[in-house]
Amino acid sequence: MAGEANYLDVKILGREYRVACSADEREALQEAVGLVDDKMRDIAQRTKTTIAERVAVMAALNIAHEHLAAARAKGTVVSADTKRRITDMGARLDAVLASAPSNGF
Repeated sequence: MAGEANYLDVKILGREYRVACSADEREALQEAVGLVDDKMRDIAQRTKTTIAERVAVMAALNIAHEHLAAARAKGTVVSADTKRRITDMGARLDAVLASAPSNGF
C-alpha cells in the first residue's frame, strides 16, 4: 500500500535497529548502514572508546566533514534538500540513541 511504512532491521556496531524505509530506499539505506558501521568501528578501535553515543557523534561529525569537504572540492553547495536530510538523520540518530542503553556497547 502506498505511503505505508516498511521496516528494515539493521545492525550497527553490534546493535540491532529497526528503521522505517520504503522499498525503493532499501538499497541506499543498507549502503548508508555499511558506511556508518564501518566509520563507527574505525573510531571505536582508534579511540578505544566503548561509549556508543560518543562513537556515534564522532562518526556523524566525520561523515559530515567528509561530505562537506568533497562538496567544496567539487565546487558544489550543500542543497536545502541535503540539509533537510542531514537534519532528519540527526533526529533519527537522537531517537535511536535515546532508546539505547547508555552503558557503552
